[in-house]
Amino acid sequence: MPDKSWYKDWFNSHYYHLLYQHRDEEEAMAFIKTLIAYLKPPCGCRMLDVACGKGRHSKALADMGFDVTGIDLSEASIAEAKAGEDEHLHFYQHDMRLPFWVNYFDYAFNFFTSFGYFRTRREHDNAIRTIAQSLQHQGLFVIDYLNVHYVEERLQQSFITTIEDVAFHITKWQDEEHFFKQIQITDDSNKTPKHLYTERVAKFSLGDFTDMLSYQNMQVQEVFGDYQLGHYDVHTSPRMIILAKKK
Repeated sequence: MPDKSWYKDWFNSHYYHLLYQHRDEEEAMAFIKTLIAYLKPPCGCRMLDVACGKGRHSKALADMGFDVTGIDLSEASIAEAKAGEDEHLHFYQHDMRLPFWVNYFDYAFNFFTSFGYFRTRREHDNAIRTIAQSLQHQGLFVIDYLNVHYVEERLQQSFITTIEDVAFHITKWQDEEHFFKQIQITDDSNKTPKHLYTERVAKFSLGDFTDMLSYQNMQVQEVFGDYQLGHYDVHTSPRMIILAKKK
C-alpha cells in the first residue's frame, strides 16, 4: 500500500523534477493564456496558484499584470520559485489542507491535476475549504483535473524512459477509487539502492467536485473538456476543467 504521504518525498525529489522536466510547457502556457482571455480578469487583481510547483505558471500570470501568490508543499520547489519573486509575485511553502489567507483573492487556480493526492476525502474537503475561504465574495476558482472516464479507457500499463542516464521503469494500474503510477528508478551514478515511488490520484468525477465545492459555498459555473476550453464530454474529453464561483 502506498504511503499516505508519498507526495512529500516524491515532489521534493531530484528525480521527480528530472522525470517531468519535459512536460509540454508550450501547451501549458497556451492554456493559461486561453483561460485568462476567457475570464478577462482586471489588471492587478489578486490570484492564488495552489500547488504552484517551481512557479513557472505563477510567473506567467504575474507577467500578464496580476498580483500572484503561489503555494506548494514542496520545500525544494518553493526555494527555487522564490528566486523569481518580485513585488507582484510571492511564494510560500504551505499545505493546501490548512487555512491560508482568508477573503483575499479574486481568483484561485489549481492546474494540471495537482489535486487528488490525499488519503481521505476529508483531507480533500479541507483543501477545497482552504481555497474557498481564500476567495473574496464571488471570487472564481478554476481546477484542471484529469477526466476519469477518459483515462480509465486509455491507461498505458508499463514502459521505460531514460533521461540523463537515469532509467525510470513506470507501471500504471487502477482500482475502483484511484489511479496508481509506480516509478522505479535506476541511476548508475548513484550507489544507493533503486528508488521506488508510487503516485496515487483519486478518481474524482464531476459529481464529486460539485459536491465538494457546494459544501464550501462554491457553485460550478462552467466545465470544459480540454485546454482549448472545448465542450466537456464524459467519455471523449481528456481533461475536466471546472470553473466555480464563491456564492
